[in-house]
Amino acid sequence: MESRPYTIDTLIEIMARLRDPEGGCPWDLKQSWQSIIPHTLEEAYEVADAIHQAVDSQDFSEVKLELGDLLFQVIFYSQFAKEQGDFEFADVVDGVCEKLIRRHPHVFADIDFADEAAIKANWEAEKSKERAIKLQANSVLDDVPKALPALSRAQKLQKRCANVGFDWGDVWGPYHKVKEEWAEVGQAMHQQDGEEIAEEIGDLLFAVVNLARHQGLDAEDLLHQANRKFETRFRAVEQLAKADGKRLQDMSLEAMDALWEKVKQRLKT
Repeated sequence: MESRPYTIDTLIEIMARLRDPEGGCPWDLKQSWQSIIPHTLEEAYEVADAIHQAVDSQDFSEVKLELGDLLFQVIFYSQFAKEQGDFEFADVVDGVCEKLIRRHPHVFADIDFADEAAIKANWEAEKSKERAIKLQANSVLDDVPKALPALSRAQKLQKRCANVGFDWGDVWGPYHKVKEEWAEVGQAMHQQDGEEIAEEIGDLLFAVVNLARHQGLDAEDLLHQANRKFETRFRAVEQLAKADGKRLQDMSLEAMDALWEKVKQRLKT
């Protein structure tokens, strides 16, 4: 096997050099816990985007690079913690290893569960214990991250409530809730109440997330797929217009709709 010139220890040393007051990088030296949060979120999204593209192209080279950028964010936070005497990267690794081993007794402790549902129930029970110890939580919702994308956070809130029994009995409950919220959006629009319209559209989105969850689907991923489908179709419309020597901004809506229908039929075949 080819030897690697660099290891995780090399990366930790690089981070320490970048943060060294004597000869370090001015940009890295002025960063703080809060200042690199936007960079961390951006890197996570870039990993997700690279994976989506790689699945389509079967070229995962960009995923490797983006994962490295995301790993560097973990090293960055660990360096902050080391500088203030709280913990270091090795403690991060130790913590996640201990947690994974404890949460998977069917793998590491020869404990048998009846089926996948029992495994999942044990996982959730372990996470509940951790939350209780960590937060002495007053609510099962206390540690749902507020920085999550809204669709993902809605699904996580719903799932957390479902774990304590607050949930629809079957998929038809959220289905009818979607219909109810849709009607309320229409009612608010007829009343021309701007605040009510906004609130009801929010309720409709939340209900749709619930419907997706009950179907075993991830709402964030579904919207991502819908975005991709729309983008593919719209780009094809642009190409058809360009091939005819036209610009979309100079075309009527009816003409653009005709191109849209042509693209839809072409992509179905």
